[in-house]
Amino acid sequence: MPETSDQRALAVSLSAFPDEVLARLLAERHVPASATWRDMFDAADALLDAASVARALPLLDHAEAHALVAAVIDGVRAGDGIREALHHRALVGVDGRPYAAVVSAVRDLAPHGLPDTPTASTVDTSNDAAAAESAFTNAAALADVLLLTLESPLGRIGSGSLGAGERRRLVHAGAAPSAEEADLLVGMAARTGLLGSNGRAWLVTAAGRAWLRLPTLERWATTARALRDALPRAYRTAEGGWMPQPTWAAATPFDPAGPERAARWTHRLRAWGLLDDSGAVPPWGVGLAAGGDVDVSALRELLPPEVDRVYLQNDLTAIAPGPLAPHLDVRLRSMAARESRAQASSYRFSAATIGAAITAGETADSLRAFLTEISLTGLPQPLAYVIERTSAEHGRVRVTADAASGLTTVRTDDETLLRAMEVDTSLRSVALSRSGDELITHVAADVVFWALSDARYPAVAVDADGQPRAVERAKLAATEAPEDPADVYGPLIERLRAGGEDSDAAWLERELDQAVRARAVVDVTVRLPDGSARVFRLEATGLGGGRLRGRDRAADVERTLPLSHIDSVSPVA
Repeated sequence: MPETSDQRALAVSLSAFPDEVLARLLAERHVPASATWRDMFDAADALLDAASVARALPLLDHAEAHALVAAVIDGVRAGDGIREALHHRALVGVDGRPYAAVVSAVRDLAPHGLPDTPTASTVDTSNDAAAAESAFTNAAALADVLLLTLESPLGRIGSGSLGAGERRRLVHAGAAPSAEEADLLVGMAARTGLLGSNGRAWLVTAAGRAWLRLPTLERWATTARALRDALPRAYRTAEGGWMPQPTWAAATPFDPAGPERAARWTHRLRAWGLLDDSGAVPPWGVGLAAGGDVDVSALRELLPPEVDRVYLQNDLTAIAPGPLAPHLDVRLRSMAARESRAQASSYRFSAATIGAAITAGETADSLRAFLTEISLTGLPQPLAYVIERTSAEHGRVRVTADAASGLTTVRTDDETLLRAMEVDTSLRSVALSRSGDELITHVAADVVFWALSDARYPAVAVDADGQPRAVERAKLAATEAPEDPADVYGPLIERLRAGGEDSDAAWLERELDQAVRARAVVDVTVRLPDGSARVFRLEATGLGGGRLRGRDRAADVERTLPLSHIDSVSPVA
């Protein structure tokens, strides 16, 4: 139980906090929005509990932590800015004096003070070429991760980490050189909003899909800004940049996981070319580190130039003579399997890859037009033949949504194929039934289309006019704005404020209630009708109906005192 004076002082402070400050405090202490607290005294009691204080200390940055330790050990009160921050975290009173529960926690964790943060050494130059290569390599690797996730979401285990099987999938596909780098890339994508979670898997977000269409430098710059903005508060400067990297490990002195977190963030920024191996910031990141923006011109000079043409060859391959522009690479990979990734990538076409492109909405005409536009060697006859043959095959089964009836229809001119689909047990989930020379179902057209495609039927989705239409299969992560603590804790805060409109009366009733529960002997000061005061020493026995009941041991009588006449109560030592 916290000291009563601290409890009352904090309750008064909580009542004075603006709603947004109080909501942020409750969020930082992980208070359930369903907490059954009745008033600010209940809140103060819980916030001064040792476990709650222990949750608050690791959140303090270096300056706040050292100021709190100085207040505890040396009695030195912090300056106004830091004092206000500590006060809003319910660690010190309005005068800067730490609460007793905080003093106890700090003395346990830092009985002799905290070590100073290491001074960052000045580095005159950074290894720009290596940092630029890391930026280019990981921007391409992150694109591979997103494309693979669009094909199939990345499963998560119970802890929220990437599953071992998914790590192997990313490594096997060439998106990451190792399982550790797969974790790094997925973590970066999640932190920067390119991936989102439905709780069971990582999914590409709408922002992630749009990112894939950006040129390489825009991809890099967008993610660089997002990484900077996602850095922990303890690493950030007042100007919005970041403190020197060597100081990060000691930036949260009360947090035992601080060095591990610092290493993780250092790895991320090094991978993205914002830090080199010595912790120095390359020229293109200096503005970002200072709270401004990136200088992509400084990075552009060190990146290989992108190309917008490929060599199409008779063996059904395409060779890019340099890094292919991202929007062209994304589309080319929708119709060909990439065989190698380097500054000169190779892609291979097949009936299966062309079929997949047509399934996703391409047509023979759109395929020919695109490939002719980007080819330095025209459209080879073998590739044109595969396109024509595959396109003709894929048009044999047509899936249409009938707006009038609300049904989905499946049509084909091949009676044998129609009968096969009618009895195919793998299609049982879409419940196809025969109606004349077509199959019908109440299942949505897109679901039917993908069921037929997965079962290897040459299906194409068509609109009401019979024209092929693209069907988007990739499921994107729902875009959810972070929950505002003020919204989460609004009802609780409203209840706490309603329960403490008269803080003096509420505190008096609370003290009396505790005395009754403990059958304690207390001195009760009562205001008499003539204006004088009298002290009764009672063993508190009951509280209700606006009255305190207790046994006056000196007079050996039971007394009942109106709460409205009681000025104060104090325990008997």
